[in-house]
Amino acid sequence: MQLQKKLQEGVLLKRYKRFLADITNKEGESITIHCPNTGSMKNCQEPGSRVWYSDSENPKRTYTCTWELVEVDGKHIVGINTGLANKLVHEAITSNSIEELTAYGSLRTEVAYGEQKSRIDLLLEGTARDPDALCYVEVKNVSLGLGDGLGSFPDAVTTRGQKHLQELLHMHTQGHRAVLLFCVQHSGIQRIIPADDIDPEYGRLLREVASKGVEVLAYRADFDVQNSCVTLREKVPVLLG
Repeated sequence: MQLQKKLQEGVLLKRYKRFLADITNKEGESITIHCPNTGSMKNCQEPGSRVWYSDSENPKRTYTCTWELVEVDGKHIVGINTGLANKLVHEAITSNSIEELTAYGSLRTEVAYGEQKSRIDLLLEGTARDPDALCYVEVKNVSLGLGDGLGSFPDAVTTRGQKHLQELLHMHTQGHRAVLLFCVQHSGIQRIIPADDIDPEYGRLLREVASKGVEVLAYRADFDVQNSCVTLREKVPVLLG
């Protein structure tokens, strides 16, 4: 995926009020930028880290620049813009990069569904064998690296995420495919585990729905900072044992 605006580099000073971050840009100026991540951003907001941001050049915005990437551990790139996850998965599906989801004829986004008035991130519809086939895909962004190639989700307690697991299981019991897809925006993560130490209930529910037929997949993003491009490419295992 080609980002709309060229990435610019800076150094993180601090993140605060959830949606704001102060950085020093290449010119040595301190500027405030928008942080498009409502999570804890654990391990991804160390002052002094290299960051990359985009500039909307929109004077109507209070903060024209948006934080996109951060370097962690001095070597790994992490995408902190959670709004990019759905777009990355959408692009990967339409380009047939996710082998498990290549059979469908159409794709819709943010479709109302379920028992708890939810909206599914992606709804795939119709295959050559079954024009009425439905596949519900819920996307979760993974940015929490634990070292040694290990990553986990979530990075904070997520009752919303718990609800989504319940909704996926409900759709599976109705006879449809239900898929939880982890979009791994961390170049150093090679395998995923549930963050039981952060949200044990999410971990319990994830294992339960997986044992009952909800499919759990994870694909990792590749970052081309120089060309302002992010692409979902490589499948990584999700370990639930």
